[in-house]
Amino acid sequence: MGLSDVAEQKFRMPTAENLVPIRIDIELDGRRLKDAFPWHADEPDSTIQPFAKRLVKEAGFSSAFAHPVSQSIQAQLAEFRSYEAQPAPAAGVEKIRQIKLEVRVNNTYIEDQFLWDLNNYDSDPEAFAESLARDLEIDDPEVAPAIALAIREQLYEMVKQSLMGREGRISKRARREKGVPDYSQVGDTTALSLMKRPNNKISVVRKRNDWEEWEPMYEILTDKEVEALDAKDERDARFKRRQEDELGPRSYYRP
Repeated sequence: MGLSDVAEQKFRMPTAENLVPIRIDIELDGRRLKDAFPWHADEPDSTIQPFAKRLVKEAGFSSAFAHPVSQSIQAQLAEFRSYEAQPAPAAGVEKIRQIKLEVRVNNTYIEDQFLWDLNNYDSDPEAFAESLARDLEIDDPEVAPAIALAIREQLYEMVKQSLMGREGRISKRARREKGVPDYSQVGDTTALSLMKRPNNKISVVRKRNDWEEWEPMYEILTDKEVEALDAKDERDARFKRRQEDELGPRSYYRP
């Protein structure tokens, strides 16, 4: 889908495939099931329950988890569909935004930042994530899907904020303070022009002169470091659940 088609489209993910980021975090009978995956927006709802049952079984959890997993997926999809009546961005309007990643998968921790064109509806987060993992020589097959999902989550939040009039565009002053390059005025020979090439599916910019500041970083954590981080995550999750028990959840979906 090119920019000329966007004006006729309704709200969707600003990527080639209309995949909704889904996160599952269910605690039941003293056990906690966590998972994350993309879900095609056009997938029939009749597939949710069989998928939930299969996910729970493959993860080694009791069948009692299947119903809350199914409910969580349905709630997150319902939120996404609540935006579908909204119009997509006007064609030809540049929306270059910063993506900042902090992803941990098993013992691998990755930090990265780059610019992404929200109006490139041919972009492919999965292709970019696979390329990044390959360039960093990361062997863990779970890393690339986690990076792609993290990108999709941020893109989803950005387009939602745009609909609600709270778009997180980086001002020139904020760019200077944060050390973010200003791409608002660029020539055709810059890296930004690469984003506008026909059939470009990556939609990412790393300017050569800024490579040292925008270079991806990853490290392999020790088992002890992973245990400490897992314990912190568990404490944070318990604190959030206590808050929701006292105040009630603000939303079904918070990435």
